[in-house]
Amino acid sequence: MSIAGGVARAIDRAEATGCETLQIFTKNSNQWQGRPLEETDVAKFRSRAESSGISPIVSHASYLINLAAPDRTLRKRSVAALADELSRGDRLGLAGVVLHPGAYTTSSVQDGLRRITDGIAEAQAQQTGQTLLLLEHTAGQGTMLGYRFDQLSEMIEPLDDSSRVGICLDTCHLVAAGYDLISDEGYQDVFEEFESLLGFDRLKVFHLNDSKKPLGSRVDRHDAIGRGHIGTDPFRRLLCDERFVDLPMVLETPKSGNVRPLDIDADPKDLENLALLKQLRSKRD
Repeated sequence: MSIAGGVARAIDRAEATGCETLQIFTKNSNQWQGRPLEETDVAKFRSRAESSGISPIVSHASYLINLAAPDRTLRKRSVAALADELSRGDRLGLAGVVLHPGAYTTSSVQDGLRRITDGIAEAQAQQTGQTLLLLEHTAGQGTMLGYRFDQLSEMIEPLDDSSRVGICLDTCHLVAAGYDLISDEGYQDVFEEFESLLGFDRLKVFHLNDSKKPLGSRVDRHDAIGRGHIGTDPFRRLLCDERFVDLPMVLETPKSGNVRPLDIDADPKDLENLALLKQLRSKRD
């Protein structure tokens, strides 16, 4: 949900849409520097979060951050930006900050993975609160890392303290990366592999998105639930999976564009996607 008009307005929009959990950006996602959070904004957000009952609430870090970057200037800015994102999460009382791990660009996979690990440690060393860093599994476009479970494990394992690092799984990204959530057998295999390499204790949030591109395409294009290559049945399976019933699941599906930036009215496409997911969830035995 948008924070236009103040960070607490995101909760107003979430209530208007019928959300049970929420993801926000705490600043402009395509800028390095964000407007400082005023104490009044922080207090209002925390109060509204408590009164709404919407929980947990997570943020998504800036898309500019690239911890794997071989360019020293870019990597330094990325670490500083991530430290700021975590600080904002701490102040707002967020459960986690979702991060795309980064792309190795002109270097190598192993060097990129090492830089991500080091960047996580550097950013978290500056953190004073307990907001989790949630590494998002990616679609694997270009040189983007984190599209394989073993890569996510390699980012986390070398950390001296990984207790504040979790995982966010995106259904579109999983399918694009070649993880077959679509068939019954494939679904079971995917989560067996995840448990083996990362463990379900590490899994903290899902992004629920259909995929405009087919299995294994390594192209990240989100679609409305049931309108892409995943279809509705895999979402029903996921929503009814007893292992995940207590995990937050966030929509990042395309919006209609018909709601003005400062409005708190629900977006029609959000309502449509959310209603379908709730209908699928109701089929839980």
